Amino acid sequence: MDQTQRGRFVPDAEMARQTEYALLCRELLSARSDAPKKAYVHTYGCQGNVADSERIKGQLREIGYGFTETPDDADLILFNTCAVREHAEDRVFGNVGALKRLKAEKKDALVIALCGCMVQQPHIAEKLRKSYPYVDLIFGTFAIHRVPELLYRVLSAGRRLIEITPGDGTIAEGLPVERDRGVKAWLPVMYGCNNFCSYCIVPYVRGRERSRTPDAVLAEARALVSDGAKDITLLGQNVNSYGNGCGFDADFPTLLRRINDIPGDFRIRFMTSHPKDCTPALLDAMADCEKVAKHLHLPVQSGSDAILKRMNRHYDRAKYLSLIEYARKVMPELSITSDIIVGFPGETREDFEQTLDLVRRVEYTSLFTFIYSKRQGTPAAAMDDPTPPAEKSARFRELCGLQEEIASRRTAAMKDRVFRVLTEPGDEEGLLCGRTEGNVIIKFPGDPALIGQFTDVRVTRPRTWMLYGEQA
Repeated sequence: MDQTQRGRFVPDAEMARQTEYALLCRELLSARSDAPKKAYVHTYGCQGNVADSERIKGQLREIGYGFTETPDDADLILFNTCAVREHAEDRVFGNVGALKRLKAEKKDALVIALCGCMVQQPHIAEKLRKSYPYVDLIFGTFAIHRVPELLYRVLSAGRRLIEITPGDGTIAEGLPVERDRGVKAWLPVMYGCNNFCSYCIVPYVRGRERSRTPDAVLAEARALVSDGAKDITLLGQNVNSYGNGCGFDADFPTLLRRINDIPGDFRIRFMTSHPKDCTPALLDAMADCEKVAKHLHLPVQSGSDAILKRMNRHYDRAKYLSLIEYARKVMPELSITSDIIVGFPGETREDFEQTLDLVRRVEYTSLFTFIYSKRQGTPAAAMDDPTPPAEKSARFRELCGLQEEIASRRTAAMKDRVFRVLTEPGDEEGLLCGRTEGNVIIKFPGDPALIGQFTDVRVTRPRTWMLYGEQA
C-alpha cells in the first residue's frame, strides 16, 4: 500500500482514542443514572446510509445504549440523513421539527443528533444551527467514527456541537457493527465518488473515491457468512471502480470472484454500478460466479446523448446498449434495473422520446424514476431549466406508464416458473415473502420456520410489480 492510500485510513491511535471516549461516555451516563439508556436511530436514504447507521449503532452499543423503536422512549434520538433529493431533506426538517415538544419535556435528559449527507452541506448545517436550537449534535459523513468523542463533548459540556469539517474522507476499519437485517447484510467495499455528475451532490458530501483493502472486505464477508448471513450486498457509490489507483491486487470483478469462493450457501448482490466503468470482465465474473445474483442495477439516467453529456456521465446510449447486449449474451436470464431522471435542465421532448425508446429496447425489470431535483452547489443547479413543472410531471407519468406495461409482461412470463428465494417475513397476513435472483418479490404461504432459509417457490399469480406463489 503506497503512502497516499495509507493516508486514506484512520490511524490505529485515533481508533484507540475513540475507544477511550466510549468508556468515558459510559462512565458519565452511569454516574447520572442507573437506568438503562436507550437510543432511537432512524435512517433516511440509500443502503450506504443503512450501513453507516449500523456502525453508528455499534459505537452506541459500546457506549452503553440499548435501542428502541419509539422516539418517546429514547434518551438519544439520531437521524442519519440523505441529500440526494429535496423531498428527503424536507422530510428530515419536518420530523426534526416534531421533536421540539419532546425536547422541551425532557430537556437535558434527551440528546437529539443529526448526521449524514444532508448535514454535511454547510448551508444545511447553518439552517439547523439557526432554526433548530434544540438539536444538540450535528456531524457530517467524515466524522462517523468519532461518535464517542462527539457525544462525550455534548454530554460533558452541556452545549451543542456542530462538526462538519470538509475533506476527501477516510476509511475507519474495526468499528463495531450493530446489524439490523438478520440473514441479510450490507457490506461496504468503498466510499465516495470521483464522477461529479452535474446533478449529484454525493462527491461533495461523501468525498472522493477510497476503497477498503481486499483483505478487509474478504475478512468481513467471511465473518458475515460465519454468522449466518445468506444475502450479502456489496456497497459503494460506484462499485465498478473499486480499487482504482490503490495498488491492490484486485479490481471489482476479482473481488467478486474471491467472495464467491468463500464456502457456504449465500447469495451476493452489489450496487451501484456506473455504466462508464461497467466492463465485459465484470459481466463475465457475474456469469461465472454461481453465488452472484443475476441482477444488474445499471443507472442510465437518460436515453439522450445530449442530456447524458450535460449530466457529465461519460458514456453515450450506444455504449450503454452494447453493455446490455453483452450482458444478456453471457446471462440470458439477467434482470436489469435502472435509474432515470425526468426533466433534467434542457431536456426537450425529443430527448425524452429517446429515453422512452431506450426503455422499450432494454425492457427493464423495474425502474427508479425521479423528476429532477435541484441540488445547491452542483453545476446543474446553474443551468437553464425552461421546462414547466407540469410538463415534467406529464413526462414522468408517461415513463411510469410505459415501465408498468413492460413489467407486467415480464412478470406474466414468470407464471408456473420456480424460483429459489431467501424467505423473509411477509407484510400480508399468512404470507411469507422472498426475492428472486432478479430482485422481484414473491409472496407465498408457508411455515414461519422457513424464515432465513432458501425456499423453492412456484409462481401462481403474477402481478405487475410482484408475484404470488406456492412452495414448489
